[in-house]
Amino acid sequence: MARMKRPSHKMREAALLAVLSLTCFGISMFRHYYSDTKTFMFLNWNLFLAFVPWAVVSAVGLWPRGKKNRWVVGLALCTWLLFFPNAPYILTDLFHVNLSNTMPVWFDLVMILSFAWTGLLFGLLSLWEIERIMGQWMRPVWVVALSNALLFVGAFGIYVGRYLRWNSWDIISVPFNVAYDISGHLSNPFTHPRTWGMTLFFGIFLNMVYWSFHLIRIRKT
Repeated sequence: MARMKRPSHKMREAALLAVLSLTCFGISMFRHYYSDTKTFMFLNWNLFLAFVPWAVVSAVGLWPRGKKNRWVVGLALCTWLLFFPNAPYILTDLFHVNLSNTMPVWFDLVMILSFAWTGLLFGLLSLWEIERIMGQWMRPVWVVALSNALLFVGAFGIYVGRYLRWNSWDIISVPFNVAYDISGHLSNPFTHPRTWGMTLFFGIFLNMVYWSFHLIRIRKT
């Protein structure tokens, strides 16, 4: 018999993310049935939103003609940027760790961290796919600079979602309302210190994670 080909890197990546996502779903379902509450079921929706940017750029990355078309890449980048903040956003769900006393705090902590870790992987892997695509038109140093900048933009998106309570699809359904709300924070930054404080420090944190994974990825064993 002919020797079977090893699965591609992308297939292994998709398989791992699928296993992690199903594990998170299983933990949330266990909590749901054991406690007879739906307190944290929203985490599954948040994880699905974290999956969207990875799915979009992965589809473009696997489409040879698409990733060489500026219009396709531009549309994919805009869609990615619209949904990317949902990936690290799950970290802020740690605010809810004491939301319910129907389960031990340690269980809820492990559950939320599992969702947050998987969401971060979706985000970082999608960002690396963006880097590979943009590397066709930009020098490596500019690609890295773009990634760092996008992480700060993502941090601002986390603030918009957590405190201004706007969702990714609101930019499509009520774009003027979102633009009006955000414009006040952009035009008067000194009157909104919490906005830029969270954006700055969350952006720094995301860059710390990015560079840590970057070092692990290029490290020679």
